[in-house]
Amino acid sequence: MTGVSVPAESDADAVILGAGPGIGPGERATVRLRDAGPDDPPRYAPEWLELREGADAAARAHDLLDPLRIRLANLPGRAGGLVIHDVGCGTGSMGRWLAPHLDGAQHWVLHDRDPYLLHFAAVASPRSAADGSRVTVETRRGDIGRLTPDALLGASLVTASALLDVLTREEVGTLAAACAGAGCAALLTLSVAGRVELTPSDPLDAEIAEAFNAHQRRSGLLGPDAVTAAAEAFSEHGATVQVHPSPWRLGPDESALTAQWLRGWVGAAVEQRPELRERAERYLSERLAACQAGELRVVVHHSDLLALSRPTGGAS
Repeated sequence: MTGVSVPAESDADAVILGAGPGIGPGERATVRLRDAGPDDPPRYAPEWLELREGADAAARAHDLLDPLRIRLANLPGRAGGLVIHDVGCGTGSMGRWLAPHLDGAQHWVLHDRDPYLLHFAAVASPRSAADGSRVTVETRRGDIGRLTPDALLGASLVTASALLDVLTREEVGTLAAACAGAGCAALLTLSVAGRVELTPSDPLDAEIAEAFNAHQRRSGLLGPDAVTAAAEAFSEHGATVQVHPSPWRLGPDESALTAQWLRGWVGAAVEQRPELRERAERYLSERLAACQAGELRVVVHHSDLLALSRPTGGAS
């Protein structure tokens, strides 16, 4: 990830490679989205995923859990347990959050292109559901373009976290079509909404946010438009769609995450608009100092989407 140059007081202040919400030149998301060499670097470092896991868990929209539980409880073949595909699973935080919220036996299929992250996700996966039923796991190195209805045969649910915004409209359409074809639900969480609130405010906040959003949309990626595009795609396939906000609310207790997020946010903005560099360096230094002093609060807006496709005879 490309960042702006600011003095670091210690190794702890250094940018975590692959951290933050921006993708640097040549970087790819952890689930392979397009043709790429096997040695292409992952987008997310495990350290970044670990750092954000608590904020992610606190932000996810609990209001979507009840309609999801009702849908899963009424699926044909439910007695055989749930089959859940987690796309771009990273270190497996979605499974660690969701599995204990659902009753019944669950088999999680973890998809990612990074074998190290897959190993971590499998080892750290939960072993029991909300009612004590068994949770099992398998891993698959995957390409979202290969998520066909056949690949999802028997799936009860597809999940993803912080993935939609790094997809193109075509890739979101592929995902929606695969879920509709398999008759399975989709819970797609923590997609960037393009809005950030920093307290205290600064005159440069809006300009950095605008440049960051433009960076997110480069090369045909959906960025802040992802949830709207996904809602349209799933609706076109006959799914019932619900969207709820899932903001990060970062205060003094989340200062390490806030600092890393700031570096990534400002760095992506400068990559998009290099003429911001000088002002952005001063801005970032001041923001990091406020963060370290416990004086900065940030709300990073995200959205969660639940799509309930019409069940098919092959759904689990």
